Amino acid sequence: MAQTNNKKSLRVAFIHPDLGIGGAERLVVDTALGLQERGHVVSIYTSHHDPNHCFDETNNGTLQVIHYQPPVFLPRSIQGKFHILFAHLRQLHLTLRLIRSLNTANPTGASNKDIDVFFVDQLSTCIPILRLLTGKRVVFYCHFPDKLLATGEAVEDENSPTTAENHTPPRPKMGFLKKIYRLPMDLLEEKTTSNADLILVNSLFTSRIFKRYFPSIKLDAQGKRAEPTMDAREGGPRVLYPGINLAAYDKEKGAKWSTVEQADVSILRCDKPTFVSLNRFESKKNISLAIDAFATCLQRMKSLPEQQKKLPKNSRLVIAGGYDPRLRDNIDTLNSLLRQISNYGLSWCLLASKTGKKDPPLIPDNAPAQTPSQDAQIIILPNFSTAQRTELLTSASTLALLYTPSNEHFGIVPVEAMACGLPVLACNNGGPKESILDDDGMSGRESQERTDGWSVVDVTSNRTGWLRPPQKELWADALLEIATLSAAARGGMADRARARAQELFSMEAMSAGIERAIEDAKAMGPVKWAEVVSPEWFIWGYIVLVAFSLFCFGGAWTMAWTAVALGFSTLFGFF
Repeated sequence: MAQTNNKKSLRVAFIHPDLGIGGAERLVVDTALGLQERGHVVSIYTSHHDPNHCFDETNNGTLQVIHYQPPVFLPRSIQGKFHILFAHLRQLHLTLRLIRSLNTANPTGASNKDIDVFFVDQLSTCIPILRLLTGKRVVFYCHFPDKLLATGEAVEDENSPTTAENHTPPRPKMGFLKKIYRLPMDLLEEKTTSNADLILVNSLFTSRIFKRYFPSIKLDAQGKRAEPTMDAREGGPRVLYPGINLAAYDKEKGAKWSTVEQADVSILRCDKPTFVSLNRFESKKNISLAIDAFATCLQRMKSLPEQQKKLPKNSRLVIAGGYDPRLRDNIDTLNSLLRQISNYGLSWCLLASKTGKKDPPLIPDNAPAQTPSQDAQIIILPNFSTAQRTELLTSASTLALLYTPSNEHFGIVPVEAMACGLPVLACNNGGPKESILDDDGMSGRESQERTDGWSVVDVTSNRTGWLRPPQKELWADALLEIATLSAAARGGMADRARARAQELFSMEAMSAGIERAIEDAKAMGPVKWAEVVSPEWFIWGYIVLVAFSLFCFGGAWTMAWTAVALGFSTLFGFF
């Protein structure tokens, strides 16, 4: 769609390390689509793009993806170690390949030299190099500081400590060697991030964390780099909520699904009341909380015979999400979930998308036997298709989405569910506190009716979901409350959820914000040499030279050349 105003079309280059299936990747794809819809020219540069494990828009020609495969000596890790080190090195390789291509034409025939603004997310390593060697402005989207992803330190931010009652994944323990290894990585992250011309974050929660843990980065109120003389105490990164393509969740689109997509959907269709969990198979996503709460809910249903007629007798839980057999964490997480299912004595079944070309995960020999999908209490669906996601979120039999991560930076999945009018149960911390309205947890204005001892949410409530501490008993209580919602209460909640998603988290809102950001960056003009080479570069260079000289030539020679250097610097007015 062409632009309807007189704004100039800009060429924007996205740099993303691994274009797979995940929340960060979905944001990049939707952002690129939004800018493209507004008449801008978009290219995505990445170090990894598997056509069999990616979003459709990156593989069907909708978006231009330029994939520079790293050399074999730059793997993702070595025996599961040094992930962040190799991530930095792989991005440097990607950046240098991109810069080398600036004088060549890309597949569209346009010159890469015409790039106006770079949009970088996840890794900031490339930012100083891009500004130095291209003179172009860089917008950085910070999903969450990597230094905290590695340590889990921000788990403490929202007063949700890990306890036996709190179903929060424990903070990773860092030994002495790991701390030594992380120190330069964390310094590199902070220094390179500070070079961005404009910084965006995905939520107020992430903004607070960013300012707390990156104290050396000074930004104005618009998220731009603050001048040294500017008082930046009231500034900070610009908050821009991720948006979603609401049209993609229109169930009427199902009439246009291919035969294979229809087959994908048919294996999921079931009249059983269904709870859904959509998360990557990673330990930090805390999917085990959904199983614990579901099993506890089933046990409580059995002990309440007088309520049995009002509760679903044959409920099921569908656990769907991205699964990458390259990642040890994905494999271990799935195996752990299977052990948990076995311990509860629940029946289960593994389903596979027919549109994907990846083989289903290998199931351990000691895993419990599978049950036919129509009889299974838990369905496991790795690498679901777009059609399957839409079916799960829009099916009349789906009761709620269970969003289990704690202290999630934002969480796009709850917004997807709200766009479909589906209630969401999430942890009462992190980004979901900004997307989900829960009267109990946020305003206390809930109007309740008591019917047969069960709480029914009144249709005048502002609620769009439930926010609860990550404790299985409290989550089980919420599941029982969700299961007994009246039709009027469920309909009112669905309308409020859709309206909130449309107002705050639509593609239009996000695209407008991204467009303003790249236009603000472009308006700064070319990067000046003085902006790139700061005085501290010379100071650090001088310190390194002195240390090298002392080691190689001794104190006398070092004193001699430093005296000469300082003399000339003073003579020519450098100091």
